Amino acid sequence: MSLKTINWRTLSAVFSAAILLAGCSSTLIEDAKRPVSQKVAHCEGSETVNDSSIAVLPIPIVAFFVPHMDVNEIRGDDYVKRCGDQRNLVNRQVKVSRTACVPAALTRFLTLGVWQWCPASVSWEADVMDGGSATSKASE
Repeated sequence: MSLKTINWRTLSAVFSAAILLAGCSSTLIEDAKRPVSQKVAHCEGSETVNDSSIAVLPIPIVAFFVPHMDVNEIRGDDYVKRCGDQRNLVNRQVKVSRTACVPAALTRFLTLGVWQWCPASVSWEADVMDGGSATSKASE
């Protein structure tokens, strides 16, 4: 085994990992950041949710080749409204990280393509202006 072979293997592993992990997080809501003069609190939180999917045509092996649909829809508004009334929130941000879905993809093979378990992590934050109520972790 030569040094060129080892370097080539290392580079391929790095590029493979980068490609696999590139689509693992997405932003559902991201407001343009702006300074707030009437800020009462900052609300933020995170939660692990089930982002599993099931095949549209749940026939084993055939399910590998058909589209999958989400079992639970993750909507950003459902999380950011935990910070209070939407009209009193600024600088909102909701992100979903699906990094844990990569090793959990084994469930897709075990079920012959019918179902895939995906433990996603949703994190949200927003600044609450006067008149809002922060129900998640809030700090001044």
